[in-house]
Amino acid sequence: MTVDAVLRGAVALPGGRELVLGFGWEGRPGARRAVLRDAARLAVFELDAVFGGRPEPSVTFPLPWPGWSGGVHSVSPDGAFAAFSGQRAVRAVNRDGSTRWEYRHACWGPEVGHPHSGDEQQVCEGSEHGSCRISDDGLLVWAHVPVSGPGEDDYAEAWVVLDAEDGRELARLPLESVAEGSHQQSHPDTGHVGLCVGMGQDGIGLYWARWDGERLRDVRVEEVGERILTDVHPERPAYLTVQHDGWDVQLHDLDGTLLAEGTPPPSTDPDSPAGWDWQCGFVDPHTVLVSTLDYDDDGAHWLLDAATLTLRNRLTYPPGHTPGYARPLGDGTWLTFEPRSGLVHRWSLAPTG
Repeated sequence: MTVDAVLRGAVALPGGRELVLGFGWEGRPGARRAVLRDAARLAVFELDAVFGGRPEPSVTFPLPWPGWSGGVHSVSPDGAFAAFSGQRAVRAVNRDGSTRWEYRHACWGPEVGHPHSGDEQQVCEGSEHGSCRISDDGLLVWAHVPVSGPGEDDYAEAWVVLDAEDGRELARLPLESVAEGSHQQSHPDTGHVGLCVGMGQDGIGLYWARWDGERLRDVRVEEVGERILTDVHPERPAYLTVQHDGWDVQLHDLDGTLLAEGTPPPSTDPDSPAGWDWQCGFVDPHTVLVSTLDYDDDGAHWLLDAATLTLRNRLTYPPGHTPGYARPLGDGTWLTFEPRSGLVHRWSLAPTG
Protein backbone atom coordinates (compact mmCIF):
# COMPACT_ATOMS: atom_id res chain seq x y z
CA MET A 1 0.00 0.00 0.00
CA THR A 2 1.29 3.46 -0.88
CA VAL A 3 0.70 6.81 0.76
CA ASP A 4 1.36 10.27 -0.69
CA ALA A 5 3.97 12.69 0.58
CA VAL A 6 2.82 16.33 0.61
CA LEU A 7 5.35 19.12 0.03
CA ARG A 8 5.21 21.66 2.85
CA GLY A 9 7.94 23.98 1.60
CA ALA A 10 11.41 24.37 0.13
CA VAL A 11 14.28 26.56 1.32
CA ALA A 12 17.94 27.11 0.52
CA LEU A 13 20.19 26.71 3.57
CA PRO A 14 23.98 26.83 3.77
CA GLY A 15 25.05 23.29 4.58
CA GLY A 16 21.62 21.90 3.74
CA ARG A 17 23.15 18.59 2.71
CA GLU A 18 24.68 18.20 6.19
CA LEU A 19 21.29 18.88 7.75
CA VAL A 20 19.75 15.90 5.96
CA LEU A 21 22.67 13.51 5.47
CA GLY A 22 24.79 14.42 8.48
CA PHE A 23 24.38 15.68 12.03
CA GLY A 24 23.52 19.35 11.55
CA TRP A 25 20.34 19.29 13.62
CA GLU A 26 19.34 19.52 17.29
CA GLY A 27 16.35 20.27 19.48
CA ARG A 28 13.14 18.57 20.54
CA PRO A 29 10.45 17.41 18.10
CA GLY A 30 8.35 20.43 17.24
CA ALA A 31 11.29 22.74 17.91
CA ARG A 32 13.99 21.34 15.63
CA ARG A 33 16.77 23.59 14.46
CA ALA A 34 19.59 23.36 11.97
CA VAL A 35 23.14 23.94 13.23
CA LEU A 36 25.14 24.52 10.07
CA ARG A 37 28.53 25.78 8.97
CA ASP A 38 28.20 28.92 6.84
CA ALA A 39 31.63 30.08 5.62
CA ALA A 40 33.56 31.12 8.77
CA ARG A 41 30.60 30.94 11.13
CA LEU A 42 28.21 28.45 12.69
CA ALA A 43 24.61 29.45 12.00
CA VAL A 44 21.48 28.28 13.83
CA PHE A 45 18.20 28.18 11.91
CA GLU A 46 14.88 27.53 13.63
CA LEU A 47 13.25 25.21 11.12
CA ASP A 48 9.65 26.26 11.72
CA ALA A 49 10.66 29.89 11.25
CA VAL A 50 12.71 29.17 8.12
CA PHE A 51 9.90 27.28 6.44
CA GLY A 52 7.51 29.99 7.63
CA GLY A 53 9.30 32.60 5.54
CA ARG A 54 11.99 33.89 7.94
CA PRO A 55 15.21 32.52 6.44
CA GLU A 56 17.73 34.40 8.59
CA PRO A 57 19.60 32.51 11.36
CA SER A 58 18.46 33.04 14.93
CA VAL A 59 22.07 33.26 16.13
CA THR A 60 25.56 32.85 14.69
CA PHE A 61 28.96 32.08 16.18
CA PRO A 62 32.40 32.64 14.64
CA LEU A 63 34.27 29.38 14.04
CA PRO A 64 37.28 29.20 16.39
CA TRP A 65 39.29 27.31 13.75
CA PRO A 66 37.93 28.23 10.29
CA GLY A 67 40.34 25.89 8.50
CA TRP A 68 39.23 22.86 10.53
CA SER A 69 36.29 21.13 8.85
CA GLY A 70 35.89 18.23 11.29
CA GLY A 71 33.96 17.83 14.49
CA VAL A 72 30.28 17.84 15.36
CA HIS A 73 29.37 21.03 17.21
CA SER A 74 26.46 21.94 19.47
CA VAL A 75 24.54 25.07 20.53
CA SER A 76 22.87 25.64 23.89
CA PRO A 77 19.06 25.54 23.94
CA ASP A 78 18.86 29.30 24.61
CA GLY A 79 21.48 30.13 21.98
CA ALA A 80 23.77 31.75 24.56
CA PHE A 81 26.86 29.72 23.62
CA ALA A 82 28.17 27.03 21.29
CA ALA A 83 30.52 24.14 22.05
CA PHE A 84 33.00 23.44 19.25
CA SER A 85 34.73 20.09 18.83
CA GLY A 86 38.17 21.02 17.53
CA GLN A 87 41.26 19.05 16.54
CA ARG A 88 43.11 19.77 19.80
CA ALA A 89 40.50 21.35 22.06
CA VAL A 90 36.85 21.77 22.90
CA ARG A 91 36.00 25.46 23.03
CA ALA A 92 32.85 27.15 24.32
CA VAL A 93 32.09 30.43 22.53
CA ASN A 94 29.57 33.02 23.72
CA ARG A 95 27.01 34.67 21.48
CA ASP A 96 29.22 37.78 21.19
CA GLY A 97 32.14 35.67 19.90
CA SER A 98 34.16 35.73 23.13
CA THR A 99 35.66 32.50 24.46
CA ARG A 100 33.85 31.20 27.53
CA TRP A 101 36.42 28.44 28.19
CA GLU A 102 38.64 25.93 26.46
CA TYR A 103 39.28 22.27 27.30
CA ARG A 104 42.57 21.07 25.76
CA HIS A 105 43.10 17.48 24.64
CA ALA A 106 45.44 15.40 22.48
CA CYS A 107 45.38 15.86 18.70
CA TRP A 108 42.97 13.93 16.50
CA GLY A 109 45.62 13.88 13.75
CA PRO A 110 46.61 10.22 13.20
CA GLU A 111 50.21 10.75 12.07
CA VAL A 112 52.60 9.42 14.71
CA GLY A 113 54.76 12.11 16.26
CA HIS A 114 53.60 14.91 13.98
CA PRO A 115 54.76 18.36 15.13
CA HIS A 116 52.64 21.25 16.35
CA SER A 117 53.80 24.75 15.55
CA GLY A 118 52.08 26.43 18.46
CA ASP A 119 49.66 28.13 16.06
CA GLU A 120 46.15 27.28 17.22
CA GLN A 121 44.97 27.53 13.60
CA GLN A 122 47.27 24.71 12.48
CA VAL A 123 45.26 21.90 10.87
CA CYS A 124 46.96 18.52 11.05
CA GLU A 125 46.56 15.74 8.51
CA GLY A 126 43.66 13.32 8.85
CA SER A 127 39.87 13.42 8.89
CA GLU A 128 39.40 11.85 12.34
CA HIS A 129 37.24 13.91 14.68
CA GLY A 130 35.12 13.93 17.80
CA SER A 131 31.84 15.54 18.77
CA CYS A 132 30.12 17.72 21.37
CA ARG A 133 26.59 17.72 22.73
CA ILE A 134 25.19 20.36 25.06
CA SER A 135 22.65 18.91 27.46
CA ASP A 136 18.99 19.80 27.02
CA ASP A 137 19.11 21.97 30.16
CA GLY A 138 22.22 23.80 28.92
CA LEU A 139 24.25 22.93 32.03
CA LEU A 140 26.64 20.32 30.61
CA VAL A 141 28.82 19.70 27.58
CA TRP A 142 29.39 16.07 26.65
CA ALA A 143 32.56 15.72 24.54
CA HIS A 144 34.29 12.80 22.81
CA VAL A 145 38.05 13.48 22.84
CA PRO A 146 41.43 11.73 22.54
CA VAL A 147 43.38 11.74 25.80
CA SER A 148 46.75 10.62 24.41
CA GLY A 149 48.36 11.04 21.01
CA PRO A 150 48.67 8.62 18.05
CA GLY A 151 51.45 6.08 18.26
CA GLU A 152 51.65 6.25 22.05
CA ASP A 153 51.48 2.92 23.85
CA ASP A 154 48.63 4.20 25.97
CA TYR A 155 46.61 5.86 23.19
CA ALA A 156 43.10 6.32 24.47
CA GLU A 157 39.90 8.23 23.94
CA ALA A 158 37.32 9.32 26.48
CA TRP A 159 33.81 10.67 26.80
CA VAL A 160 33.97 13.60 29.21
CA VAL A 161 31.26 15.61 30.92
CA LEU A 162 32.16 19.30 31.30
CA ASP A 163 30.54 22.08 33.29
CA ALA A 164 29.01 24.39 30.70
CA GLU A 165 29.80 27.49 32.75
CA ASP A 166 33.55 27.05 33.22
CA GLY A 167 34.62 23.88 31.36
CA ARG A 168 35.55 21.91 34.49
CA GLU A 169 35.70 18.16 33.90
CA LEU A 170 32.97 16.59 36.03
CA ALA A 171 33.26 12.99 34.84
CA ARG A 172 35.21 10.85 32.40
CA LEU A 173 34.29 7.53 30.80
CA PRO A 174 37.38 5.85 29.29
CA LEU A 175 36.80 4.35 25.84
CA GLU A 176 38.65 1.66 23.95
CA SER A 177 37.70 3.16 20.61
CA VAL A 178 39.96 4.33 17.80
CA ALA A 179 37.57 6.71 16.12
CA GLU A 180 37.19 7.95 12.60
CA GLY A 181 34.34 10.14 13.81
CA SER A 182 31.44 10.32 16.23
CA HIS A 183 28.07 11.89 16.90
CA GLN A 184 25.83 12.24 19.95
CA GLN A 185 22.12 12.45 20.68
CA SER A 186 20.22 13.27 23.84
CA HIS A 187 16.86 11.91 24.91
CA PRO A 188 14.51 14.89 25.39
CA ASP A 189 13.03 13.84 28.74
CA THR A 190 15.36 11.48 30.59
CA GLY A 191 18.72 13.26 30.63
CA HIS A 192 20.36 10.32 28.86
CA VAL A 193 22.94 11.01 26.17
CA GLY A 194 24.09 8.53 23.54
CA LEU A 195 27.50 8.52 21.84
CA CYS A 196 28.04 6.64 18.57
CA VAL A 197 31.69 6.19 17.53
CA GLY A 198 32.50 5.04 14.00
CA MET A 199 35.73 3.04 13.77
CA GLY A 200 35.71 2.06 10.10
CA GLN A 201 36.31 -1.65 9.55
CA ASP A 202 36.80 -2.09 13.32
CA GLY A 203 33.12 -1.56 14.02
CA ILE A 204 31.00 0.92 15.94
CA GLY A 205 31.07 1.86 19.60
CA LEU A 206 27.77 2.77 21.24
CA TYR A 207 27.57 4.29 24.72
CA TRP A 208 24.82 5.70 26.94
CA ALA A 209 24.96 7.56 30.24
CA ARG A 210 23.32 10.30 32.27
CA TRP A 211 24.71 12.75 34.82
CA ASP A 212 22.78 12.87 38.10
CA GLY A 213 24.57 15.94 39.46
CA GLU A 214 27.26 13.93 41.21
CA ARG A 215 28.24 11.00 39.02
CA LEU A 216 27.51 9.13 35.79
CA ARG A 217 24.54 6.78 36.03
CA ASP A 218 22.97 4.17 33.75
CA VAL A 219 26.28 3.70 31.92
CA ARG A 220 26.07 1.29 29.00
CA VAL A 221 29.11 0.35 26.94
CA GLU A 222 29.20 -1.54 23.64
CA GLU A 223 32.82 -1.09 22.62
CA VAL A 224 32.79 -2.95 19.31
CA GLY A 225 29.40 -3.46 17.69
CA GLU A 226 27.77 -2.92 14.35
CA ARG A 227 24.79 -0.68 15.10
CA ILE A 228 24.53 3.01 14.19
CA LEU A 229 22.55 5.28 16.50
CA THR A 230 20.10 7.15 14.27
CA ASP A 231 17.35 8.71 16.41
CA VAL A 232 15.69 8.83 19.82
CA HIS A 233 11.97 8.29 20.35
CA PRO A 234 9.99 11.57 20.61
CA GLU A 235 8.09 10.35 23.69
CA ARG A 236 9.28 6.95 24.96
CA PRO A 237 12.62 6.18 26.67
CA ALA A 238 13.83 4.39 23.54
CA TYR A 239 16.14 4.82 20.58
CA LEU A 240 16.57 3.57 17.02
CA THR A 241 19.59 1.88 15.43
CA VAL A 242 20.35 0.45 12.01
CA GLN A 243 22.78 -2.40 11.39
CA HIS A 244 25.96 -1.16 9.68
CA ASP A 245 25.29 -3.17 6.50
CA GLY A 246 21.59 -2.33 6.44
CA TRP A 247 20.30 -5.77 7.37
CA ASP A 248 17.76 -4.51 9.91
CA VAL A 249 16.57 -1.58 11.98
CA GLN A 250 15.97 -2.04 15.71
CA LEU A 251 14.13 -0.25 18.50
CA HIS A 252 15.80 -0.42 21.92
CA ASP A 253 14.88 0.59 25.43
CA LEU A 254 17.41 2.97 27.00
CA ASP A 255 18.72 0.04 29.03
CA GLY A 256 19.55 -1.74 25.76
CA THR A 257 16.62 -4.17 25.73
CA LEU A 258 15.57 -5.01 22.17
CA LEU A 259 11.94 -3.97 21.70
CA ALA A 260 11.39 -4.53 17.97
CA GLU A 261 13.20 -5.33 14.75
CA GLY A 262 12.31 -4.58 11.14
CA THR A 263 13.82 -6.08 8.00
CA PRO A 264 13.73 -4.45 4.54
CA PRO A 265 11.41 -5.57 1.73
CA PRO A 266 12.97 -7.84 -0.92
CA SER A 267 15.17 -6.01 -3.41
CA THR A 268 14.03 -5.72 -7.01
CA ASP A 269 17.67 -6.04 -8.10
CA PRO A 270 18.70 -9.72 -8.07
CA ASP A 271 22.37 -8.73 -7.82
CA SER A 272 21.89 -6.51 -4.76
CA PRO A 273 20.77 -7.74 -1.32
CA ALA A 274 17.95 -5.95 0.44
CA GLY A 275 19.04 -3.35 2.96
CA TRP A 276 18.09 -0.20 4.83
CA ASP A 277 20.02 3.06 4.44
CA TRP A 278 21.48 4.34 7.72
CA GLN A 279 19.51 7.61 7.63
CA CYS A 280 16.23 6.81 9.35
CA GLY A 281 14.17 8.10 12.24
CA PHE A 282 10.81 8.95 13.77
CA VAL A 283 8.38 10.95 11.66
CA ASP A 284 6.16 11.07 14.75
CA PRO A 285 5.79 8.90 17.88
CA HIS A 286 3.96 6.24 15.88
CA THR A 287 5.86 6.20 12.58
CA VAL A 288 9.43 5.46 11.48
CA LEU A 289 10.73 6.47 8.04
CA VAL A 290 13.46 4.36 6.42
CA SER A 291 14.77 4.10 2.86
CA THR A 292 16.34 1.52 0.53
CA LEU A 293 18.09 3.87 -1.91
CA ASP A 294 21.57 2.38 -1.49
CA TYR A 295 20.44 -1.21 -1.98
CA ASP A 296 17.84 -1.24 -4.70
CA ASP A 297 17.52 0.20 -8.22
CA ASP A 298 13.89 0.80 -7.29
CA GLY A 299 14.80 2.21 -3.85
CA ALA A 300 12.11 4.10 -2.01
CA HIS A 301 11.03 5.57 1.32
CA TRP A 302 9.07 3.27 3.60
CA LEU A 303 6.96 3.84 6.69
CA LEU A 304 7.17 1.42 9.60
CA ASP A 305 5.05 1.08 12.72
CA ALA A 306 7.17 2.69 15.46
CA ALA A 307 6.22 0.08 18.07
CA THR A 308 6.75 -3.08 16.02
CA LEU A 309 8.87 -1.87 13.07
CA THR A 310 6.60 -3.76 10.67
CA LEU A 311 6.11 -2.35 7.16
CA ARG A 312 3.05 -0.13 6.72
CA ASN A 313 3.38 1.95 3.56
CA ARG A 314 5.61 2.94 0.69
CA LEU A 315 5.80 6.70 0.14
CA THR A 316 5.08 8.24 -3.23
CA TYR A 317 6.23 11.75 -4.15
CA PRO A 318 4.78 14.29 -6.60
CA PRO A 319 6.05 14.10 -10.20
CA GLY A 320 9.46 15.65 -10.64
CA HIS A 321 10.56 15.00 -7.05
CA THR A 322 13.09 12.27 -6.33
CA PRO A 323 13.12 11.51 -2.63
CA GLY A 324 16.84 11.23 -1.83
CA TYR A 325 17.72 10.53 1.77
CA ALA A 326 15.43 11.77 4.53
CA ARG A 327 15.78 13.37 7.96
CA PRO A 328 12.58 12.78 10.00
CA LEU A 329 11.87 15.52 12.55
CA GLY A 330 9.57 13.71 15.00
CA ASP A 331 6.73 16.24 14.59
CA GLY A 332 4.95 14.64 11.63
CA THR A 333 7.34 16.00 9.01
CA TRP A 334 10.65 15.10 7.40
CA LEU A 335 13.32 16.77 5.26
CA THR A 336 15.00 15.82 1.99
CA PHE A 337 17.82 17.52 0.10
CA GLU A 338 17.90 18.09 -3.66
CA PRO A 339 21.56 18.32 -4.79
CA ARG A 340 20.83 19.92 -8.16
CA SER A 341 18.86 22.83 -6.76
CA GLY A 342 20.51 22.91 -3.33
CA LEU A 343 17.06 23.10 -1.74
CA VAL A 344 15.88 21.44 1.46
CA HIS A 345 12.30 20.18 1.11
CA ARG A 346 9.93 19.61 4.02
CA TRP A 347 7.24 16.93 3.71
CA SER A 348 4.28 15.54 5.60
CA LEU A 349 1.85 12.69 5.06
CA ALA A 350 -1.30 13.24 3.06
CA PRO A 351 -4.42 13.34 5.27
CA THR A 352 -6.30 10.07 5.45
CA GLY A 353 -9.99 9.40 5.77
